Amino acid sequence: MERIIADALDVNLLPDIFNNAYHGIAIVGLDGKWLLVSKSLCDILGYKQEELQKLTFQDITHKEDIALDFRKISQLLKGEIKNYKMQKRYFTKSGNLVWGQLSVSLVRDDKGKPKYFISQVQDITKRKQKEVEKDIIANMVKEQNERLLNFSRIITHNLKTHAGNLNNLAGFVEEEIPETKANESFLVLKQAVQNLQDTVDHLTEIAKFSKYDKSELKSLNLHEYAVNAIYNVSSMAKNNNCEIENLIAEDLMVVGIEAYLDSIILNLLTNAIKYREYSRKCKIVLKSKIEDKRVILSVKDNGLGIDLKKHGNKMFMLYQTFHKHADSTGVGLFITKNQVEALGGKIKVKSKPNKGSKFMVYFKKG
Repeated sequence: MERIIADALDVNLLPDIFNNAYHGIAIVGLDGKWLLVSKSLCDILGYKQEELQKLTFQDITHKEDIALDFRKISQLLKGEIKNYKMQKRYFTKSGNLVWGQLSVSLVRDDKGKPKYFISQVQDITKRKQKEVEKDIIANMVKEQNERLLNFSRIITHNLKTHAGNLNNLAGFVEEEIPETKANESFLVLKQAVQNLQDTVDHLTEIAKFSKYDKSELKSLNLHEYAVNAIYNVSSMAKNNNCEIENLIAEDLMVVGIEAYLDSIILNLLTNAIKYREYSRKCKIVLKSKIEDKRVILSVKDNGLGIDLKKHGNKMFMLYQTFHKHADSTGVGLFITKNQVEALGGKIKVKSKPNKGSKFMVYFKKG
């Protein structure tokens, strides 16, 4: 063994390299026996040096990884490759599995005859565990998305039926009681039913596919969608003594999907009303501007505001609420952010406690 070691490395450097190497290093015989192992490799595998030297690498390698290891070794011995890397599993002395990033090269004598292998082993167990966790989470998200998609299809089907019934009932009332045509409350109700029908139609389109193709995106008038959203919250705004001002340019077009744009504006408006400061009159202003080929919609209010130093990193996370309110679920902003990003945009917020908030939504210009 001493001759082998002397051939492999300078004898003066060998102890320092093997004792201080961060990753595991070993000299392995052609029969798979550990001839010399570093302290770091012993630490990874849980064996003492003399214990490990009584074993072969096959003895502690997971059976599913041995075949690939042998194929690579065969290629090394035949001269088909100069070295190889692979991820493999080792059994420690305690019986636990550790993942190693193995790098192997072959040392030959002056005549080209194979002498022994030099192996390096990096412990990647934590990295592999994180990969497994990510895969589990990805599978859970995929399964959840499939369940949500099926749920949305059922809901939209049922909503479509109910919305259609309401629309028909409104028509029957109008025919049987002609004077309702001039009744302001009935006209508001009729418009609300029509808006519900439109929303259900949009949701039905979304439920047809799990992922939007770019061809499904349309050029939509931002001002008109803001007008519709303001109308839909008009009763809520009136009951809360809230004034909403729409300063969005009337000819401004953005790239979007009807249901998403509807939902984004509606959610920002309802939040602004919901979290109003009751000591002052509620004021909400919608504005627009174009910046670097992006349309920026801003929705500014003078409500309770949010402490961004405390909650900024949780603003758009699921089930996060920042004020006590009976209707708070922590879902709205999460959905809004995902809808905005699905349209290729982004959303930002500026806010100060007791001063109000300003949400900026960046859309692609239509």
